[in-house]
Amino acid sequence: MAAMTRGLGAEKYDRVYSDSDLVKRILNYFRPHKTKVIIVTIAIFLLAASGALLPILIASSLNSGTEGSAFPVWLVILVFFIGIATWALSGIRRYLSAQVIADVVVTMRDDAFDAAIHQDLSFFDEYSTGRIVSRITSDTQDFGEVVTIAMDVINQLAVAFILIFVLFTIDVRLTLAVLAMTPIVALVALAFRRLARDVTRQSSRALAEVNKSIQEAVSGIRVAKNFRQEAAIYDEFMQVNNQSYSINIRRAFVLSNIFPTLNALAGLGTAMLVYFGGRSTVTGAISIAAWYLFITTVDRFWFPVTNLSAFWSQFQAGLASTERVFGLIDAESSVTQTDNLPVESLNGDINFDNVFFRYSNKEQILNGFNLHILPGESVALVGHTGAGKSSIIKLIARFYEFQEGRITVDGRDIRTLDLIAYRKQLGIVSQVPFLFAGTVAENIRYACPEASDEHIEQMARKIGNGEWLDTLPDGIWSDVGERGSRLSMGQRQLVALTRVLVQQPRIFVLDEATASVDPFTESQIQHALDLIMANSTAIIIAHRLSTVRSADRIIVLKKGQIIEEGSHRSLMVEGGHYAELYDTYFRHQSPHSAQAMERPR
Repeated sequence: MAAMTRGLGAEKYDRVYSDSDLVKRILNYFRPHKTKVIIVTIAIFLLAASGALLPILIASSLNSGTEGSAFPVWLVILVFFIGIATWALSGIRRYLSAQVIADVVVTMRDDAFDAAIHQDLSFFDEYSTGRIVSRITSDTQDFGEVVTIAMDVINQLAVAFILIFVLFTIDVRLTLAVLAMTPIVALVALAFRRLARDVTRQSSRALAEVNKSIQEAVSGIRVAKNFRQEAAIYDEFMQVNNQSYSINIRRAFVLSNIFPTLNALAGLGTAMLVYFGGRSTVTGAISIAAWYLFITTVDRFWFPVTNLSAFWSQFQAGLASTERVFGLIDAESSVTQTDNLPVESLNGDINFDNVFFRYSNKEQILNGFNLHILPGESVALVGHTGAGKSSIIKLIARFYEFQEGRITVDGRDIRTLDLIAYRKQLGIVSQVPFLFAGTVAENIRYACPEASDEHIEQMARKIGNGEWLDTLPDGIWSDVGERGSRLSMGQRQLVALTRVLVQQPRIFVLDEATASVDPFTESQIQHALDLIMANSTAIIIAHRLSTVRSADRIIVLKKGQIIEEGSHRSLMVEGGHYAELYDTYFRHQSPHSAQAMERPR
């Protein structure tokens, strides 16, 4: 068992909800559809009444037969019309039920997706995308299927209540005997309750692992093919897929044994009633017609009772899926704002005041960090990997929460600002620019949806007189492919920079790509950076010598501390850590260095 469920533990943000809490929240999703629910409820009770009426009518005809009278034609006509009414009511019930359930599932899925996209980046760094997707899609769908079963069970419950009344009118003693057996059936069903919930929870987690494996394999297929690892990723997928198969077999075994067990108990009870009821007809305590009616009614009574009991175990399966969805919806963001102050046009004055930041208790990144960036200033951050460069720009963008200290923008604590309004004035370009499937124009417009095609092309042609656009087959209408796969890395960077240029942010944040580009693209990228930085405060993790030299100030970081700062020239004169970094990362980008390398020895 331990081997079967290995790696299927709960996420840190998962919660354990009581059945009553889950049911209350589920009912809240049904409240907007109250009218349809009422109509469905009425249809259910009318269907139950018509179902209970049939054995009574048949028993009545048996009594008429024993008295020697002709078979009543009215009974045939009445049964026919009851069948037509049942068909119509059933159609109405199922159609409206399907509508309501679909609406509820869509709303729940919307809430889960909304909760996911509003999480901070640390959430997605910690938790797998495939698992999150599984909660939004598969778990909400499982909930919808259980609600569909619930509608059928409610119908059967109504039938059970009506049939109890009918049974009491036939024979009180036999009815009490039936009711005495009912708790035994219910207790056996409840014994499956916890097991059903556990196996369904494990099944959902196993499916999440399958989704995660597929997502990673498809996203990394280029790398896999480069290193000829198709067989390896297939083997990894088969491992999680077989684990999911084994767990689902176990789940199916548990759920499939509920009905046979309960039906066996119900059959035993019915057999006892047939025996004692048959003896009562011999003694004349009950008529044959009444005895037939009682046995027929009991059989119809056991069906909804066993279904209702079994449903409780299946309902636990639905609650397990719902619990995972609500866990995602209720997951708290680590980035919390203390206020929601409006943000007008920013000047871009940024100040780090004794800031402490760590990703975990074992990973302290910034330790009493101080930095003041003036409005309109361009600052290049340089340092070895792990120096804290990316952490600084993530904190400015409010993607992560710092633990101590204060960060202010234009003198206001960054935690008090309206986060959406604040981020609208931030232009951010990551190290590997992400492009959505579509055209270049659609990707540029992403930051400014109201921008016209003419404005987009005008801004794009500001960069190097638009020469980079002429290298594309259809200019701004060129298809970029999935994740920008049809463009080179340099072209992706230019699209991402143009997107920011159209946005005209007050604060520009750039994690510059390390990929080498040709001199033409290099000059185009630098021109784009100059255009953006001319009207904004810029914080750049610099990997290009041209960017470092053009910055107003260079901040040299080591283990989360500023150890040097100044211009390129002054830092080179000092001959300190920056000079070492220059020799390691930047000197080979210098034209003089390139010429020296080309000289014959």
